[in-house]
Amino acid sequence: MNFELISTAFAQGAEKAARAPAPFWPMLLAIFAVFFFFIIRPQQKKKKETEEMLDSIAKGSRVVTIGGICGTIVNIKGKKDGENGEDIVVIKVGDNTKLDILRSSIARVIQKNTGKEDEKG
Repeated sequence: MNFELISTAFAQGAEKAARAPAPFWPMLLAIFAVFFFFIIRPQQKKKKETEEMLDSIAKGSRVVTIGGICGTIVNIKGKKDGENGEDIVVIKVGDNTKLDILRSSIARVIQKNTGKEDEKG
């Protein structure tokens, strides 16, 4: 075996000077900034908008659940009534059909209550 080539290769590698780790930190900070502005911040914004939407629902609002059920809110009960857990929302989906759903299962509000109730009850 020719050990002369191996020793020459090791000698050539030893001649290079070690670089300072200074460029590592700015790159790490840049990666963190990208994650924050493109992933974390939009998620926080979406969560805040969803919480505001759920807090603004009232009787008479038309909503769609995460399961795709459309209905009109007829009652909101839950924590305020002394129950443990999440708020319960009663929606009317048909003439004689009412469903109890969790407030958190409302995906979006189709039409907010304008204050005028047009029930022909």
